[in-house]
Formats: sequence, C-alpha cells, structure tokens
Amino acid sequence: MAQKEIRKVIIFGTGGNCVDILDTLDEINRIRPTFECIGFLDDDTARQGTVVAGRKVLGPLANARAFPDVYFINGIGSTRNFHKKEHIIRSAGISLERFVSIIHPTASVSRLARIGLGTVIFQNVTVTSHATVGNHVIILPNSVISHDDVIGDYSCIAGGVCISGKVVIEPSCYLGSNCSVIENVRIGRNSLIGMGAVVTRDVGNNSVMVGNPARFIRTSVNSD
Repeated sequence: MAQKEIRKVIIFGTGGNCVDILDTLDEINRIRPTFECIGFLDDDTARQGTVVAGRKVLGPLANARAFPDVYFINGIGSTRNFHKKEHIIRSAGISLERFVSIIHPTASVSRLARIGLGTVIFQNVTVTSHATVGNHVIILPNSVISHDDVIGDYSCIAGGVCISGKVVIEPSCYLGSNCSVIENVRIGRNSLIGMGAVVTRDVGNNSVMVGNPARFIRTSVNSD
C-alpha cells in the first residue's frame, strides 16, 4: 500500500480554538501521519512574527496566497465575530477546495452523515445518521448532532450542545455552550443562542436568544 501523502496546513487565527486545532492534528498524526502544520496566519499585527504553541505566526490572512501548495483550516470565530466569519475566510482569497476538514479521533461520526470542507469536529462529538454539517463549521467538544440535522455553513456549535433530530441551523449561527434545541425547529441565519438556553420553537434571522425556554432579547449584529 502506498504511503499517504502528508498535507502541509496553515491555521487561520491564533486563539484558543486554533491551538486546539493544532492539538487535534497531533492526535490524528499519532494514529497515522497525515498533516504537517507549518504555522498560523492572523491579522493581529501584535501576533505576527511571534510563536504560538511552537508554530510561527506567518503574517496576515492575506498571506495565504503566498503558499500555493498548502492547505488551510480556520479557527477564527467567537460570540463577538461569528457573523463575520464568512467575510473573514473569503478575505484570504483561497478556494474552498484548499480547506481541509479534521475530525478528532475520539469523535463519533456516522458513515451516513455528510461533512463539508473546512469543518472542524473536536473531542467526543457525536454526529448521527443523515446529519449534514456544512462548510467551515466548528463543533466543540462533547456536542451532539442528532439524526437528519442540518448545520449551515460558517456556524459554530460550542461545547456540550445537544441538538435534537431534524433541526435546521441556518448559516453563520453561534450556539453557546450547553444549550439544547428541541426537534423539528429552525434557527435563522446570523443568530446567537446563549449559553444553557433551551430552544423550543423556531428562531428568526439575526436573533439573540437566552433562557429556558429561550426568549428573544435583541437583534444580533448583521453580517454586512
């Protein structure tokens, strides 16, 4: 059997999720050498040229085009900028096919699920049958994506989230840690679900929802 080619990768961002991505690459490589992370890119000028978790910050995201033979993984996205995630990634000028998806070895992903490009699935995540996870999604540890769920592009599912079956999460949403979503509901694009919230009904676009049951408190920042 031919040896699998080692893919060189660069991580977008230098925050906590980005270091966790590096850790996940190391865990994947323990099982089979697959990736070589050559560094980070970050638009924060104070970070550029420094070393983070043993890897150099190689400049701003725009420098991605200077690495034609490298793949990329995005780790940028928080409650402050989740609605800008698509714009941030597109600003690097890199085609979707240049992004790799990574799945931590402890995650359980059904062979009947579909995972997009540029998506990150962390420790102990469960993705069950016929779920669809879009492009550039990040799912933090211990979250559950149930059967027939649809997770839209650029969304972030924080740690310990439980999404029941046949839920639709539209693009560019952020679901806070330990929130829960009842089956058959839809969460509109650019929405933020607060930590520990319990969603029992449909959520409109650009909504911030908190509490149990989750209630609307304000409009989120528009993606433009």
